[in-house]
Amino acid sequence: MPKLSVRDLDLKGKRVFMRVDFNVPLNDAFEITDDTRIRASLPSIQLALERGARLVLSSHLGRPKGKPNPKMSLKPAAVRLGQLLGKPVAFAADCIGPEVEKQAAALMDGEVLLLENLRFHLEEEKNDAGFSQKLAALAQVYVNDAFGSAHRAHASTEGITHFLSPAAAGLLMEKELEYLGKAVQNPERPYVAIVGGAKVSDKIELLQNLMKFADVVLIGGAMAYTFLKAQGVSVGQSRVEEDKLDLARDLLSFAQRRTIDFLLPKDHVVAEKLDAASPAEVVNTESIPSNRLGLDIGPATRAAYAAEIARAKTIVWNGPMGVFEIDQFAEGTLAMARAVAASSAVSIVGGGDSVAAVHKAGVEARISHISTGGGASLEFLSGLTLPGVAALTDR
Repeated sequence: MPKLSVRDLDLKGKRVFMRVDFNVPLNDAFEITDDTRIRASLPSIQLALERGARLVLSSHLGRPKGKPNPKMSLKPAAVRLGQLLGKPVAFAADCIGPEVEKQAAALMDGEVLLLENLRFHLEEEKNDAGFSQKLAALAQVYVNDAFGSAHRAHASTEGITHFLSPAAAGLLMEKELEYLGKAVQNPERPYVAIVGGAKVSDKIELLQNLMKFADVVLIGGAMAYTFLKAQGVSVGQSRVEEDKLDLARDLLSFAQRRTIDFLLPKDHVVAEKLDAASPAEVVNTESIPSNRLGLDIGPATRAAYAAEIARAKTIVWNGPMGVFEIDQFAEGTLAMARAVAASSAVSIVGGGDSVAAVHKAGVEARISHISTGGGASLEFLSGLTLPGVAALTDR
């Protein structure tokens, strides 16, 4: 890894400002309904505490629009973290100011303080220098373990590093960079990219970048219909981005020039409307009825895609194969999850729906790496620079 890691630092007796991702869902009783993100940060937190750090944790939660909102307080996260660590976690009523500075200064080796929601201040998302400096005043070392926020140049992910160094990657950040780096730097071949989702426009950069590396690209989701229409196929009522047909043709011809196997669905699950009650049927690509829309890949496509996946040595998957939220249009996505899990390849899954499919299929333990950062992993794999990563100290 090109960046300094928390493993490289001497933390004994030092106040460490660690940016984590505790953006967890809460119910109406302010109870955490899914603590996955807190658990994902535990290895870094435990490592720092074992090494005698005085730990100041920070995160955002939700979109409070720059002002305090008790419904988006991180206090429940402090309680849950304390339960997971088996020791008390102090909570600060704000994330900057004299009172918080006093609490941070009073920390002893191996103690933890969680700050209140960073986004209660507009200056966090504005990457305000004064606000960054106030955050930096709380500690002597900076660690970023919030990969999911690394694509944002915010005060706690980028600005703070101008006032606090060294700036190191946490263990979760390190793992993300290691696996995603493998996908774009020197991947084992054959390399299969599975790209789904509704819009070609959302995945242009991802496709363009993956096509520099991939041997095979498997397309699913509504974006497939833009590609099919660009080839002159009649797609019925299926969703098409009319203004992206030329772009789709360009991508198809790029794939041809690079001798990439760019596979589109050969059969489809179609229905009259996007509705769980609407009867579904399977049709071939050449015979999508004019009054039906494609909502999932069909069984022949699932089998063809699974065969490509079985041969792969590297797999990157981003985006569902159909309208995964509705059971009768979820089978294509679930079939991909099972095929990826059955493969011995290095498999990397990113993006909310693909990750949800892996969990729904119960195969998460058999995926090499499930990315915790939807937008961040998409941007990294698209070849874009992530400000929160760029800001870290080089080795």
